[in-house]
Amino acid sequence: MTRLIATLLAVLALAGPALAVLPSEQLSNPKLEARARKIGAELRCLVCQNETIDESEAPLAGDLRVLLRQRLVAGDSDQQAIAYIVARYGHFVLLQPPFEPDTLILWLGPFLVLVLGGVGVAAMARRAQPEGPSPAPLTPDEEAALARRLEADRV
Repeated sequence: MTRLIATLLAVLALAGPALAVLPSEQLSNPKLEARARKIGAELRCLVCQNETIDESEAPLAGDLRVLLRQRLVAGDSDQQAIAYIVARYGHFVLLQPPFEPDTLILWLGPFLVLVLGGVGVAAMARRAQPEGPSPAPLTPDEEAALARRLEADRV
């Protein structure tokens, strides 16, 4: 049993984010490949949206990886390669889009949804409250009758 637990812990320790960069996509120049990996970690997969293009196995992410490497081989700087991809796919392709008028919805959208959800919950809570005055408390005679009924139900 101890050996099984040790094996499972070893497997979990070695498990990291899977990189979907195929060997055929990798550049032979290690410096260019390192640059491509660094830039790829900043670009979002447009299909998965919660993964970088290096982590995603989607065909579009593979196309973006190839395009990025082509731009680097062509001599683009990191910023030029990123600008080229942003020009084709928009700021949404960046995991950290700039705070500009075009990207306000990306930055403020989650807060807007949270506020709208809070307003909706508050409206539902107001509707759920009973209208009118609260019922009058029980008189001593009513309390005694209720106690007798409860006692009769227990028997």
